[in-house]
Amino acid sequence: MQEYSSKLLENAINQIAKLPGIGRRSAVRLALHILKQPMSEVSAFTSAISSMRNEIFYCKRCHNISDSDHCDICRNPKRDGSMICVVQDIRDVIAIENTHSYKGVYHILGGVISPMNGVGITELNLESLFNRLLHEKTEELILALPSTTEGDTTGYYIFKQIQTSLHPVKTTVIARGLPVGDELEYADEITLSRSLLNRIDFELSMIKK
Repeated sequence: MQEYSSKLLENAINQIAKLPGIGRRSAVRLALHILKQPMSEVSAFTSAISSMRNEIFYCKRCHNISDSDHCDICRNPKRDGSMICVVQDIRDVIAIENTHSYKGVYHILGGVISPMNGVGITELNLESLFNRLLHEKTEELILALPSTTEGDTTGYYIFKQIQTSLHPVKTTVIARGLPVGDELEYADEITLSRSLLNRIDFELSMIKK
C-alpha cells in the first residue's frame, strides 16, 4: 500500500478510486488536480454532487432521472406519447437521445430478467409499464433491450404479457445492427440511430432466430 504524506489526501484518493473506471493512478491525478483548484471551484463541484445525490427525483411515469416528479421528456408536449421505448437503464436513454432520431417517450425497466443475478420480474419496473399500456393511448411499444439472453428473455416476457393479459399493442424491436451481447450505451450514434429507424415487428424477430 502506497504511503502518502497526508491522511486527508489519502482519504480523498481512496474515495475517488471507488468510482467505476478510475484506477489508483487516475485517482491520484484527480485528487491532486482538485487540490490545485480555487476553493470556489471545489465548493461548486462538491455542492453539485451533493445536490444531485440528495435532491434528484425519479420520474413517476417513466422512471427517468428528473428534477421534479415528471422528467423533461415526459412533460415535453412535442414528444410523441403514443410511442414508448422500453430500455434497460438511464444510460440507454442518454445514448438514444444523443442520436436525435427518436421523438417518443421512454420506460426504464431498471435492469433485465436475470435469475443468475437474482433479478426477477418483481425487481423491474414492469407493473408500471403494463399500467401505462392500460391507461395511455400507446400505439407502439419499442423494445430497445440488450442483445443478450437476458435482454431477449425480458423482451419475450413483456411481449407475452401484452398478448395474453393486456390489450395487444404493436410491439417492435430495434434492428440488430448491434453486435450480439452488446449494451446500447456502447453503440455509436449512427448504428443506434439506424437500429431504431429500421426496427422490426417483435414476432418476426423471434422467427428469424
